[in-house]
Amino acid sequence: MNFLKYDLGNVEKGSMVVVTLSTGANVRLMDSANFNSYRQGRRHRFYGGLAKVSPSRIVVPSTRHWYVTIDLAGLRASSVRASVNVEPGALRPLRSADGSLAGIRTEPPVRLTPDESGQTWDVFISHAGEDKASVALPLYKALTERGLKVWLDKGELSIGDSLRRKIDYGLAHSSFGVVVFSKSFFAKGWPQYELDGIVGMSIAGKQRMLPIWHEISKDEIESQSPSLADKIARTTATSTIAEIADEIVQVVRDVDAT
Repeated sequence: MNFLKYDLGNVEKGSMVVVTLSTGANVRLMDSANFNSYRQGRRHRFYGGLAKVSPSRIVVPSTRHWYVTIDLAGLRASSVRASVNVEPGALRPLRSADGSLAGIRTEPPVRLTPDESGQTWDVFISHAGEDKASVALPLYKALTERGLKVWLDKGELSIGDSLRRKIDYGLAHSSFGVVVFSKSFFAKGWPQYELDGIVGMSIAGKQRMLPIWHEISKDEIESQSPSLADKIARTTATSTIAEIADEIVQVVRDVDAT
């Protein structure tokens, strides 16, 4: 069987294959395995069909190597002129850290455990060492200036540390835990723990951990932990340290008032 072949190479999911024809024709979008079966006359699967309208469009269902074939089997026409182009799909919706930290409503933590010095804290801050100067220290200063008792994880998070134990420890002594999630943070081995569903983040279904995203996107967070990506968070890409501090203070004050 005669057919026109177009090797599209690797095409991303959601892209649009646009086929322009001089007459009606059979149009098939196939991956490599099905294309090989098609040209050998074997059973195959494809996207498309008889195109009676030009241009015709086929949405690419998954990211992989794709081929388009055009043939006139079963049709009256003896020849067809065609062109095939790939158009990028619509951009994915802009995703950011939705919601305000101040929108969190939570029950006061029960029986905070004093630390070695016998103290408890309003907020603890956990962070990777790479984010200390840019986020952790400025946030510590801003929260302290606003009257909160803040425990800063001065030991930082080093390679080999148990991030789960460190965060669990901080939450045990503090009403809320601020954790600065970044590429550096995830590089230190946090994902395999999944923090037992984000350790201490919820008490009776209420959020206690206040995530701060620093130089990392929601998609990147989601690739590490879908459950974490769904939590109310703030990102340094759209909020200043002062704005984040104001929201954290409001969350803490709302709990104190209950």
